[in-house]
Amino acid sequence: MPFSIATWNINSVRLRMPIVERLLVEHAPDVLCLQETKVPDELFPEKAFRKLGYEHIAFHGQKGYHGVATVARRPIELVEKRRFCEIEDSRHLSVTVRAGGKAILLHNFYVPAGGDEPDPVINRKFKHKLDFVAEMNAIRAEHDEVSGSVLVGDLNIAPLEHDVWSHKQLLNVVSHTPVETENFEAMRRAGNWADLM
Repeated sequence: MPFSIATWNINSVRLRMPIVERLLVEHAPDVLCLQETKVPDELFPEKAFRKLGYEHIAFHGQKGYHGVATVARRPIELVEKRRFCEIEDSRHLSVTVRAGGKAILLHNFYVPAGGDEPDPVINRKFKHKLDFVAEMNAIRAEHDEVSGSVLVGDLNIAPLEHDVWSHKQLLNVVSHTPVETENFEAMRRAGNWADLM
């Protein structure tokens, strides 16, 4: 039986509900992971998702910024809303979902963008991003309780040369600097993650 996961930085779920609804009707993924939902938990548009058959909902939001949500047509169970860098900024959510008789641990991330200046000494946003990715090293692909794990989200890092239009021209641009790509690759290896792209 096929199983599909969609992931999308929605940049305000309430503002973009009409196109979210279109995606769910036209493509009907089993699970939809959203990032940058920009809504506190009490105002998340649960009714709109339930009306479309996405009865199972987990969210980790806040007013105005950030936020992640996972909605599904099949039961999900909240595992964790992890706080990174001792900051309450709603950037992670993990759930378990069953597919083909197996339990899958699904991590939904919204990694900090990092601002414009790729220097952690003068740019606290870039430092936050690097620290956040370093803490992601603790997230592992293998767990005893599940058959497998999936990590999705807006990761705000283009790790490979072919992920960008010009590797050489973007080496000093936030999202593709060597320190970001090397830290991201270290996180991927530490967690034993396979990059499906």
